[in-house]
Amino acid sequence: MALNIVLVNPEIPQNTGNIARTCAATGAVLHLVEPLGFSLSDKYLKRAGLDYWHLMTYRRYPSLEDFFRQHEGARMHFASTKAPRGHHEAEYRDGDFLVFGCETRGLPENLLERVYDRCVRIPMRPEARSLNLSNSVAIVLYEALRQTDFPGLSAKGSLTGRDEAGGAWLDYV
Repeated sequence: MALNIVLVNPEIPQNTGNIARTCAATGAVLHLVEPLGFSLSDKYLKRAGLDYWHLMTYRRYPSLEDFFRQHEGARMHFASTKAPRGHHEAEYRDGDFLVFGCETRGLPENLLERVYDRCVRIPMRPEARSLNLSNSVAIVLYEALRQTDFPGLSAKGSLTGRDEAGGAWLDYV
């Protein structure tokens, strides 16, 4: 199983490309709810996701109603600046859906009213309107991954033995 990222009516291809790359790196499944503000063949979308598209799984839905119909009974968390609690206060499980609204409007308020007990907010200053969508997805996703002990992910890296920087800066370390 994997965590699921749901983008409802995303508008900016670079954000969706960055989110696709995050999904590829974490094994999360990306769910795109139409209408989309771009074509999936958009060069900006591909550029932002770089060469990671083959590492990720994504699904498209013609409407939010269709998405809910196909995932009836699934555990869902809804990200919103209007949420009553922080994203770090929710309990996440493998297979959960993390639902995000579009960049300019967020999730519809009539939806938030119905699921308010499952809404989460990223803590930020009151005078800030919101964070960038791709940053928000990464923040909430990594908290969910932390709580589920990063299934299937490597927490350790290794040096390559190559020094591409030239080494002059080593005198300052």
